[in-house]
This record gives sequence, C-alpha cells and structure tokens, in this order.
Amino acid sequence: MNYSVYLTKVVPEEGMEILKQVSDNIEVNQDNHTLTKEEIIKVAETHDALMVHYVDVVDEEVLERAKNVKVIATYAVGTDNIDLETATRLGIPIGNTPGVLSDATSEMAWALLFGIARRIVEADNYVRDGRFKFWYPMLMAGVNIVGKTLGIVGAGKIGTAMALKSRGFNMKILYTDIRPSEVLERELSARRVSLDELLKSSDFVSLHVPLLPETNNIISEQKLALMKPGSYLINTARGQVVDEQALITALKEKRIAGAALDVHPNEPGVNPGFFELSNVVLSPHIASGTIETKRDMAIMAAEIIVAGLKGEVPPNLVNTDVLKTENYRKRMERK
Repeated sequence: MNYSVYLTKVVPEEGMEILKQVSDNIEVNQDNHTLTKEEIIKVAETHDALMVHYVDVVDEEVLERAKNVKVIATYAVGTDNIDLETATRLGIPIGNTPGVLSDATSEMAWALLFGIARRIVEADNYVRDGRFKFWYPMLMAGVNIVGKTLGIVGAGKIGTAMALKSRGFNMKILYTDIRPSEVLERELSARRVSLDELLKSSDFVSLHVPLLPETNNIISEQKLALMKPGSYLINTARGQVVDEQALITALKEKRIAGAALDVHPNEPGVNPGFFELSNVVLSPHIASGTIETKRDMAIMAAEIIVAGLKGEVPPNLVNTDVLKTENYRKRMERK
C-alpha cells in the first residue's frame, strides 16, 4: 500500500475504489487544469504510477525523469500524446482503454451528422434569438440521410460501430482502411475503396483514424477538393487529421455543404475562423462523454495501474515489446 499514484484529472469514483487496492497515497489534480510540462515532470519524478489523458504530453523528457514509475495508464484509446518508443526503451508499460468507448464515440459521430445535416444548431439559435416569426416551406431545410452514401475513413472499432449504426437508414457504405473489414462487408455489403474514391462518392464522410505521421492532415486541401459540393465531413478522431485552414476555406466558399467537428488541433483552442460560419457544428471533444463510458474507462485505467504495480502484465498493454526489455525487469524489481 506504499505505492503513490497520480491522476492528472478527476475520474469517476469507481476507478478510485479500484486504485485503493494498491495505494493509500492517491493524488488527483482536483481542478482539472491541463498540467504544464514542469508539473508533469514533477509528478513523474515523485510517483510510482500515472493516469494521464490525451491532453497530457508524456514525451521523452517526462519519461526520462520518471525513474520510479512502474506503469502509465492513459484514459483514452489514442496514445499519440505519449512517446511509446522511449517508454519501451525505459521499461515503462503503457495501457489504454479501447473498445469501451466505441459506441459512445460512434453515437456522437451520428449526433454530429444529424446536427449538421438537419441544421439543428442553426435552428436552435434561430429560435433562441427570437427570429422565428413565421413558418415557410424552406425554413431551415436540411438534407435527407436515408439512402445516402456514408464513407468511413478508418474501419477500426469506432469506425465499424459508426457504420453498423447506419442500418436503419438504408445507406450505402464505403470504407477505407489498411485491411479489409469482414464485418462491414458481411453485415452491410460495404465496399472497400481508396480514400480518393470514398471522398468523391460519399455524401457523408466520417473520420475514425488514429493520429499517426501518415494520417496527419490526411484530409488536405487537395482531398477536400475531391468531395462533392453537397457533402459533409464529420470528425471525432483527432483534430490534426484535417487541415483546418483548408476546411475553413472550403466551408466559406461552399465547396462542401458542411462539417461537424468534435476535435481540434490546438485544444482547448478552436480556430476562430469557424465561429463566423453557420455550416459547421463544433463540440469540445466530448465524443466518449457519457456517464457509463467514463465510468468504464476509469475502471479500465485503474485496472491497468493495479496490475502494473503488482508486477503483472497490464491489460490493454500498448507497447508489448516493453516486456522483453531488461529495463522493464529492473523497474518491476525496484521497490
């Protein structure tokens, strides 16, 4: 019980209760501010385990100072904020929380799709601003979803969940991924195509790729130019997968019909160019934000830390090669 654990954000109590199995020294960043580099280094130097979030940059400098850290759990699926190569070299296992947030995130992607297609935010503002003086046939007219073509960029767990939820709308499904999806092809008669073909043919394009060097700005100015003038872009992946300045220009010039974005490259900052546009819906990275999902993520992240501190292989270990390193063995032996 002498292990010290640090949480960079407040998480549901169910996770805290699990952590108490291995620690009576649990510290939490109670005001939820994003830790500075200096703050992250300080907690890495003084704790045995960390629970971090996507906004916490855990780079080589932080990891080099984490001399006593036996395990790091990230309260997310993506690990682009963590230097996995350095963590592996230093013998620090990293665990994430996949699967549990697939439904919540895909539900949010659908909410954004409906929001932009049926102009929900515009309509809400129209009513609140007192502009609803009379009704007429084309008032806030949006577009149908039934029968349209949905393009899924990245057919992992979340992209697959998004596509499967289309079944009630009789949509044609196109997808692009590095490997075929038996599930999508069997259940939806989905067709695997190139990104270019998907962008040219889809009415709605939903992004579900991890942030990697090869996916950074995967939706570039050139790719946006391939999309149909009446099409919509939905992003619940990472902000950096879209060239946001190119997107702003495309929206402003009505080269695509609209976009709905839950993620942004410089969070919590949002490009003010979007604020001038009525054909974009913006939300503050809340795709996994359901009470049930956040509870389950806290439990998963806590179980990663408990296993790591007990010297066991953490569930959902991302950098599996760490188990082969001498530094991992030494770190586990250290009391």
